[in-house]
Parts: sequence; C-alpha cells; structure tokens
Amino acid sequence: MTATPRIAFLASPVDDAQRALAELTARHGQHSPEDADVVVALGGDGFMLQTLHRHGSLGKPVYGMKLGTVGFLMNQHGDGLLERLAAAEPAVLRPLEMVAQTESGATVGSLAYNEVSLLRQTRQAAHLRIDLNGQTRLDELICDGVLVATPAGSTAYNFSAHGPILPLGSSVIALTPIAAFRPRRWRGALLKADTEVRFRVLDPYKRPVSATADSHEVRDVVEVTIRESRDRTVTLLFDPEHNLEERMLIEQFTSG
Repeated sequence: MTATPRIAFLASPVDDAQRALAELTARHGQHSPEDADVVVALGGDGFMLQTLHRHGSLGKPVYGMKLGTVGFLMNQHGDGLLERLAAAEPAVLRPLEMVAQTESGATVGSLAYNEVSLLRQTRQAAHLRIDLNGQTRLDELICDGVLVATPAGSTAYNFSAHGPILPLGSSVIALTPIAAFRPRRWRGALLKADTEVRFRVLDPYKRPVSATADSHEVRDVVEVTIRESRDRTVTLLFDPEHNLEERMLIEQFTSG
C-alpha cells in the first residue's frame, strides 16, 4: 500500500454510515474500487459480505469500520484512518464455491465467504444424503437443514447451530447439522478444506429444500456441491489490538 493510499469508501444505507461516508470522503477524497489501493467498507457484517461479493475479484484489501448492527468482520469506527490502515494486519480468507442444481434443471453457482446452508422450505423436514469426495458418508440425514462454514464464518450461523469455531488458517471447514432428527446424535464433522461436499435431496418434491450461499438463495434444489475456491481469496485488514484471530479466541471464552 502506498504512503498515502487511494481509498474507495463504500457505505451501507444506514444514516450513521452515510454521515461517516460524507466526512471521510471530504477528508481523504474518493476513488473507485478499481482505481483504489484499499477499500474501506462502512457498515456491519452484512454490508462487508456485500462488498466482498461485489468487489472481491479486484484483489484489493478491504478495511471495515463498524457502523451497523453486527461487526465481527469490522474494526471500530474512530479517528486516525491513515495511521490505522498503515498498521493494519491482514487476514486472508478463501471462500466456498457452491454449485446448485434445481428441480427445473438450472445450474446456479455462487461464492460464500461465511457459509453455504441448506434449509427445508416447508413444514416437512429435509431428507439429505451426504457425499465427501464422491463417497457417501451419510445415507440419510433428516433435519431442518445443514451448513458448511469457513473459518471466518464459523462464528456466525454455524456457531448458533452449535458448530465449532475454527481458527483462521486451519485449512478446515465445518459441516454442521441444523436440528438433526436422524441420526439424532450426529453433531457434524470437521473436514479438510479441499474436501468436496455434495448434498443430494432425497425427496425434493414432497420435501423441498433451498440452498443459500451467504445471502444468495436458490430454491428447490436437488443437488448442491461445495468446495473451497482454489483461485479466489480476499484480504481483510484489522487493527492489531483486535484482529480477527483474537476476536475468534475471545468469542470462545465469552459466556452468554
């Protein structure tokens, strides 16, 4: 990053983020994401994920400032932006690639920086088969849903579903059931990050299932394949005193 970096400021629609956008662009100028050295995202975690989906392919580091409701992926809002950018520590994230086949025969692809989740669409529980690297590992999972989470996403929906928190750089992904009915005691699995996970919906007409990669939903799926991206990464920047790895440790030792 250059001594005085060219910054692209992006903000969520909430009032606080829009006020910060006006103040920061007046002070530091504004560049397009394509021309910038760094992208500064103003908002919460949802807006950070939107920013990564829209601009992650540019390969520019992203520094988030919390001006929304949830900010696990964000730094605190405050002064001294240029100094904070210069001192920031990088965290490299590798997203999941989802390919979903639907009942209508469509093939839909999407990236997920947090998780890919499969959920029942009706009152009927989902019936799923799970294959790992082409080998069936669970003939039938009866559940409300199931998800595959990255380390960065392991503290989000995955953790709420009683899945494990994964250290960054662990080269592991979490496979976590949501309200599993059969096998009742199955708690999921930790998988090497290069594992190809395939879900097959066993009764898609009576028991329809949707698949969601972060916030991109595909309904009426019959098969979903998930694997870690081989060629896509994004770099998030964090203040040294409260970097992402430290936050993940704090999360594991905080009750409530």
